[in-house]
Amino acid sequence: MNLKTQYMGIDLPHPLIAGASPLTDSVDNAKQLEDAGIAMICMPSLFEEQILRDQMQTHFAYEEPAESFAEALTYMPAPEDFRTGPEEYLQKIADIKDAVNVPVAASLNGYSPGGWLRFAKLIEEAGADALELNVYDLPTDPTISGQEIEQRTIKMVEQVCDKVDIPVTVKLSPFYASPAHLAQQLVGAGAEGLVIFNRFYQADIDTEELQAIPYAMLSTSSDLLLRLRWLAILSGQINASLAVTGGVHTSLDVVKSIMCGAHVTQLVSCLLQCGPSHVTNLLKEVTLWLEEHEYESLHQMQGSMNLQRCPDPSAYERANYMQVLQSWTMD
Repeated sequence: MNLKTQYMGIDLPHPLIAGASPLTDSVDNAKQLEDAGIAMICMPSLFEEQILRDQMQTHFAYEEPAESFAEALTYMPAPEDFRTGPEEYLQKIADIKDAVNVPVAASLNGYSPGGWLRFAKLIEEAGADALELNVYDLPTDPTISGQEIEQRTIKMVEQVCDKVDIPVTVKLSPFYASPAHLAQQLVGAGAEGLVIFNRFYQADIDTEELQAIPYAMLSTSSDLLLRLRWLAILSGQINASLAVTGGVHTSLDVVKSIMCGAHVTQLVSCLLQCGPSHVTNLLKEVTLWLEEHEYESLHQMQGSMNLQRCPDPSAYERANYMQVLQSWTMD
């Protein structure tokens, strides 16, 4: 069975890639994923705050008295909150690239244009095959418009793509007024791929201590439904590779994602729960499913359930919405 696919111009033997997680943060884990058959590895993000903190410390060490910048640094996360610093991150890219033969994508996570984005070139020079720009922006200021947020994101993509020759993919959230329009603009700004969608980890509330509690909840297959809808909408309309993340656990999740237009599927929660060997099992199951349904290749199935052939996708979506509401019955 031919499971070959292409992601941002990179040829892959199949669509199963490892999304950013603790499992992609070390050489040993990367080797285990490669041995299990993973097609590509996406490293965890280097955060804008990490780079800015490092830059501030360097600047003040040379330009200011030692006691003059302590308050400024309190606005940054503490160094121990991060797994690595900027320089260590670059070294880790090089180490993982030396250890495995599969493509490795690094990641930058931020929300504003600025000098920190120059780090993208250093990431390329460290050996990364691609760069995932993880745009995490949850504005709380009511004076900031949605258009301003989108333009800021587009500017970030332009700055990064202008600095590197490796392909850049943008990891988006679903919380935009018009995701399809933004996606088109990001591709116009130079993005060669889009990752649908980022999962925001929400804090819980300790009602006794009156504190917010960070809480990381792993995804389930039900989280995939939102991604499938937007994959089907974007596929065929956007000239870029599409990756899905959030909710891919089973072989049927993979099949549905490819049918809706994904070129690759990022595995995260299922690997954290089941380990790297889950990749091997998924590959066998996806291959078997394709054979049983008489497909000759993955490409034959890719995008077969998108909305490209629908004359009015918006009307189709609304009709489906009405049908769901009208079909509910009480047992």
